[in-house]
Amino acid sequence: MGTPWGPFIPVTVHNGVTFDFARVPPHITEIQPQHYALLVSDPEFDAAYAKIRESGLPFWADPQQSREGEINHNDGGRGIYFLDPSGHYMELLTVPYGGWPAATGEHR
Repeated sequence: MGTPWGPFIPVTVHNGVTFDFARVPPHITEIQPQHYALLVSDPEFDAAYAKIRESGLPFWADPQQSREGEINHNDGGRGIYFLDPSGHYMELLTVPYGGWPAATGEHR
């Protein structure tokens, strides 16, 4: 964690991206669930997927949570959805929505 600034607590991940989490004021009693999609490499997906399986955390191939215990292969990659401890919708995917741009030839 970084140094708190105002209501924010910064958390920097290994690739330099920083998530600023806000402290919830005491008068707020409910936070609506949010969706966080994380584009990860195949090795990162494998490591996260192993941790999810080892912990027994439910996961789904779809955001509607109708395909429990499955991995989707949308756009030629792999993806799963799961809930964090606060009930936020987390998504891991190895290929961006719509696939890799053909002009760049980018692929992980």
